[in-house]
Amino acid sequence: MQRVLLALVLSMLQVSSLSAAERVVSLAPSLSEIVVELGAVERLVGVLDGGERPVALAHVPSVGRYGQLEMETLLALQPDLLLVWPGSVSATQREQLKSFGIPLLVLEPRSLDELAGQFVQIGERLGRAEQGRRLHERLVAGLAALRARYHREQPLPVFYQVWDAPLYTIGGRQIISDALQICGARNVFADVQLPAPQVSVESVLLRDPAAIIAGDARQLQAWRRWPELLAVKRGQLLVLPDNGLERPSFQMLEATAKLCDVLAPAR
Repeated sequence: MQRVLLALVLSMLQVSSLSAAERVVSLAPSLSEIVVELGAVERLVGVLDGGERPVALAHVPSVGRYGQLEMETLLALQPDLLLVWPGSVSATQREQLKSFGIPLLVLEPRSLDELAGQFVQIGERLGRAEQGRRLHERLVAGLAALRARYHREQPLPVFYQVWDAPLYTIGGRQIISDALQICGARNVFADVQLPAPQVSVESVLLRDPAAIIAGDARQLQAWRRWPELLAVKRGQLLVLPDNGLERPSFQMLEATAKLCDVLAPAR
């Protein structure tokens, strides 16, 4: 009997400790979007800005911008949960936040499958467990469909150009690298561990990608100086203007589908 009572008490304590957060501050635009997608906007009392906000977040107070967290503003909001993307605030500020005793949920998906799992994780903390499971199932099913549709026996070597001057790309542990794999492609800098490494033109020429992707046509023009480059020979200097791949939320399923569509003619 005592064991049963003890188990009941422990169960009640566990439920209490996992009760839904009511005053949430999101420290990354992608995490703010996930809260919107979960239908839990009313629980957001503050967001860290970076780029254009979704309309649903227009009324939510700001706690600063990327790299410029306003600590006093955040503390005045009395949050009971912080959603944190590691790159959105400095390591020093993360340690400060921990010292205040505010619960932190640190999220940095390296793959789209990890992102799917985070819908469940965030949903449970925000009292939207069912919505989180539904988003998880929809994303997993959507990714499976894209993998089946765009599968290649030999993955297409791709250089994903983030910027041209200086030249930046993505490393293998960046979620966009996983999106390329889903589309039947291979990031030619997948062996690099940094999320956004600076690379040289010479290193790109050495890896000789069959396609190069950038956000606009202007950034691609310089590659025409090297006609021996396979991507130039094949005419595969590809423009992907949508930046949804840079915001890991449910909308990334559509952004990945656009990426796959852009790469499809390069088969």
